[in-house]
Amino acid sequence: MRILVTGAKGFIGKNLIAELRNRKYDDIFEYDRDTDPSLLDEYCKEADFVFHLAGVNRPKEQSEFMEGNFGFTSDLLNSLKNHKNTCPVMISSSIQAELDNPYGESKKAGEELIFAYGKETGSKVLVYRFPNVFGKWCRPNYNSAVATFCHNIAHDLPVQVNDPSVVMNLVYIDDVVNELINTLEGNENRDNLFCKVPILHTLTLGEIVDLIFSFKKSREEKSVPNMSDAFTKKLYSTYLSYLPKNEFNYDLKMNVDDRGSFTEFIKTHDRGQVSVNISKPGITKGNHWHHSKNEKFLVVSGIGVIRFRKIDSDEILEYFVSGDKMEVVDIPTGYTHNIENLGDTDMVTIMWANEPFDPEKPDTYFLKV
Repeated sequence: MRILVTGAKGFIGKNLIAELRNRKYDDIFEYDRDTDPSLLDEYCKEADFVFHLAGVNRPKEQSEFMEGNFGFTSDLLNSLKNHKNTCPVMISSSIQAELDNPYGESKKAGEELIFAYGKETGSKVLVYRFPNVFGKWCRPNYNSAVATFCHNIAHDLPVQVNDPSVVMNLVYIDDVVNELINTLEGNENRDNLFCKVPILHTLTLGEIVDLIFSFKKSREEKSVPNMSDAFTKKLYSTYLSYLPKNEFNYDLKMNVDDRGSFTEFIKTHDRGQVSVNISKPGITKGNHWHHSKNEKFLVVSGIGVIRFRKIDSDEILEYFVSGDKMEVVDIPTGYTHNIENLGDTDMVTIMWANEPFDPEKPDTYFLKV
């Protein structure tokens, strides 16, 4: 299938083309503002499907709205008609088409044009009125508040929110792309005349900004956001794409002594804490038990033994562990336990606990195995 994508270098266009290629749609005609205009006619002759994503939203002159959002659409459709190409055509409009402003009027005119084209030619036309689209590769300080907030907060730049109570309707770029590929395959979500992306998120500006600031703070707190919330998960992925290129990394505090080290990696309020424990050869760590705190140990390098004893019993249980065989050992409550390095090199253990460490309530009691 030969697919024409206008606005190929724009935010939605780049994401769409990347995923089309992932799905083995390799015959793609990419058209953007710096493409040789003569190629448009050639592409319109050959295309089996058209994604018309090109548009103008930040012109120098208001007249450019109509020229870019109506005029170019007219040129595209005329070229298709000249070649008697009645392939399906998808056009990206905007919720602002319902508003009385130059941008909205130009988008509305583009919609009316393509609906008329569909009636005249019998071509299948698909019109999407996108709300605010967010995600990776969106240009900050242009026409996306989310992109601007993510970029500025990640770069320690000022963020201006005039009214935090303003409500925003948003769709995530991956959801948009999935819907567009559904459209390509004839499975679009249609609501009367218009098609729509099925997953919509509604939040206030203040809520969005607070979330993004929490993402920045999470690196200091060694925490991760609540990934069970769909919007938080998508916004966090978006935020990370705006990190400065020299700040992908951040330091962790290693608690080091002559036995080795212990480093907290990730903390969550609802999924516990992950830490990295390094034990020197011959070293035994632990010899304590818990009422409710429970853990999982995974030795990823070296060899050792994990020992258990129920606090009211003399029976000692031993589990021999090695980085050569990945296996998780659960640490049940009510058992005092320790871990000993039996090898000649450092032993590295990933440790998960069901709750972040609280020095006020450690739930940890010394008792030798």
